[in-house]
Amino acid sequence: MSACRSRLVRSIRPVSAALVLGAALLLGAAAGEARAADSYSIDPAHSNMGFSVRHFFSKVPGHFTKFEGTITYDTQDVAKSSVNVSIDTASIDTTEPKRDTHLKSPDFFDAEKFPKITFVSSKVTPAGPNKLKVDGTLTIRGVSKPVTLDVDLLGTGPDGWGGVRSGFEARTKINRQDYGVAWNKVVEGGGTVLSDDVDIVLNVEAIRQAPPKAAEAPKKG
Repeated sequence: MSACRSRLVRSIRPVSAALVLGAALLLGAAAGEARAADSYSIDPAHSNMGFSVRHFFSKVPGHFTKFEGTITYDTQDVAKSSVNVSIDTASIDTTEPKRDTHLKSPDFFDAEKFPKITFVSSKVTPAGPNKLKVDGTLTIRGVSKPVTLDVDLLGTGPDGWGGVRSGFEARTKINRQDYGVAWNKVVEGGGTVLSDDVDIVLNVEAIRQAPPKAAEAPKKG
């Protein structure tokens, strides 16, 4: 009887161990799935919303200094990712105050009437290793047009302060005339002072947000 019991115990142990291991793997997978979609906030102090426009024969750069945005990135299903960005139009900076004043005027952005430039994504698709295509709607001067951002994923890792950061670089080109940013001058001999095409390059550093804490169950009286 004792020998039978011993054999039974030896046969149960591997099965029990397998069940425990299987449960652990399932719990780990569930935890990974719960973390699949991470939410990030754009860090304005380490990001740049830049652009450049041809002026005569060279390209003049500029950027916006005030903006905010959120990024949701789902590592398991990229299609569930999203981007939402809002830029203060009046924060335009080309390092030339007189030019910036002109750019804020109705000739260009009309910042008083249209204080925000926004981008809201509608579709995110993989485009190669560490590359994405982000389709969305860009709104300038109250005019909304579809654009596609070519995005490079630059990396993700700890930031030294207990947080996690990710880096992205996005590029696209738009025609400013499509948005009513129409001022220009014809120069002698033909041609114009400014090009209609605007190159946009966005360098973004984003901080991963902690998932919301589960609500505590009400205590029974």
